[in-house]
Amino acid sequence: MRALIRSATAVLPAVVALLCAGCGAPQAAPPAVDATPSPAATTRSVPATPAPPPAPVVLLDPGHNGGNAADPAAVNRPVPDGRGGTKPCNTTGTSTNDGYAEHTFTWDLAGRVRSRLEAAGVRVVLTRPDDDGVGPCVDARGAAGGRAGAALAVSLHADGAAASAGGFHVAYAEPTVHGTGPASLRLATGLRDALRSAGFASAGYIGRDGLDGREDLAGLNTSTVPTALVEAGNMRNADDAAVLTDPAGRDRIAAAVAAAVLAQLRR
Repeated sequence: MRALIRSATAVLPAVVALLCAGCGAPQAAPPAVDATPSPAATTRSVPATPAPPPAPVVLLDPGHNGGNAADPAAVNRPVPDGRGGTKPCNTTGTSTNDGYAEHTFTWDLAGRVRSRLEAAGVRVVLTRPDDDGVGPCVDARGAAGGRAGAALAVSLHADGAAASAGGFHVAYAEPTVHGTGPASLRLATGLRDALRSAGFASAGYIGRDGLDGREDLAGLNTSTVPTALVEAGNMRNADDAAVLTDPAGRDRIAAAVAAAVLAQLRR
């Protein structure tokens, strides 16, 4: 028995030493925590940037065409006038006494107006691509605004009245055919006011106060968008012709037309 006790007593210190081997030792550090959030934690719903609105479209119709005189059969064929009758497809237009042609004037003017409108973010569609062709016919010109999705259309011309008559005027369809009457009159009035503000005198020989309601112009009758026709001056009048043949004069007209169009688009 004594031997057994002595044996246990000898073993006990070793057991105690084994059990306390970790006593007082520093605790192991816990695993490091990654401070970088997971991709899922950083994903937030970012509102999509709305797409910008589409650019407004404007139709410009430079009157007549450089090849019309060479093809009388084409320009004289009848087309619908928008009121149940017919009109010739087109005409050659007029000219100054010195031979500056209306089709040349309207093509140049359209380019000047187009440049100003495009600089303001407007998309411009023309009824003809150059000044060398024939047509288009007046009914096709009138319908072009609707086909292009245009907000409005402006037809550019110059008159060929008696030499004593001077000044510009703006025509619109009256009575209206496609329900665009009020908007067309508003456009015509805006064009009239802009040209007056630019220093141009309105005509006293036609219409009233620079405006002329017409029922015989197929290009106006067949349009399904607000449309007005600017007769920028009388090419047979010496004073008007001096302005129409001068690049600076055409630039002034173009600036006024573009300003009126932009004002209408902002309404």
